[in-house]
Amino acid sequence: MDSAPLKRRALLLVSLASAGLPAWAQDGKAIKIIVPFAPGGGNDVFARQMAKSLGELRRQSVIVDNKPGAGGNVGTEQVVRSAADGSTLLLGHSGTVSINPALYKQLKFDPQKDLAPVAMFASSALVLVVPAASPVKTVADLVALAKSQPGSLNYASSGSGTGGHLTGELFEQKSGVKIGHIPYKGTAPGLTDLVGGQVQMMFSVIPPALALVKSGRLRAVAVTGNQRLPSLPEVPTVAESGVAGLAGFESTLTYGILAPRNTPPAVVKELAEQMLKIAATADFQSRLGVEGAVPLLGGPAEYAALIRRESAKWADIVKVSGATVE
Repeated sequence: MDSAPLKRRALLLVSLASAGLPAWAQDGKAIKIIVPFAPGGGNDVFARQMAKSLGELRRQSVIVDNKPGAGGNVGTEQVVRSAADGSTLLLGHSGTVSINPALYKQLKFDPQKDLAPVAMFASSALVLVVPAASPVKTVADLVALAKSQPGSLNYASSGSGTGGHLTGELFEQKSGVKIGHIPYKGTAPGLTDLVGGQVQMMFSVIPPALALVKSGRLRAVAVTGNQRLPSLPEVPTVAESGVAGLAGFESTLTYGILAPRNTPPAVVKELAEQMLKIAATADFQSRLGVEGAVPLLGGPAEYAALIRRESAKWADIVKVSGATVE
């Protein structure tokens, strides 16, 4: 029996099956997730966990590439300028896609116009910490102290325009108190001076502050999200304080994956479904917990809506704070 027709039919079927796939899926091209920050932080941890699981699910190479610089703008711009075929993705968070457009005067791209949200998967609150010897045990204590001693309190942040700085600005606006801002070059030096009593408070990312809280050198007063954290279950939210103006207070950084604008909707849809499947697993969520984050799952439309809301919120706070970066 002549096998030629069968071979031609097989080749035709393979060709038809491949025709509907993007080029990167046909040629086995690796997917690259760009993290616009240095290795080691929560962004990097989340990206590497997602890359590992996505690679296993797709049976395709998925790599992480750290491109730090300019508050995350260097790596973000690289994704914006990349081919819109699903092979280059961004690990985005509130700072890069919602805060930086208001903070940086010379930004060469617009995240809302130049990036396509794929999926969001996590939200991370900050923790308000004070020295162990501080008389402040609650948010109400802090507000009362700030009002009784105007100009006497300062808070540390990891830098001007960072989440900790802008959370402090939001806290001042909502509570009606005035607290001085002392920017540091990173979280670690700010926490060091807080332990030493050079500053009176700090809105810090969870992991480094948690270690100092557990060692008894700092006291956790409140978390800035809308729910208590599994890692600090006894610590109330700022909104639970009962202080006038702070009902509904929320300051969180959200994390997700974005692609270049004009990435085919079918590619975005497929990646979103796969990433949300991964993000819903106990293994992935346990990694979030280690970094002080909680699950926040949503597809392209939900993530786009969140970015719009966060951009409007933080633009107002940046304006009031006067923070700018050339």
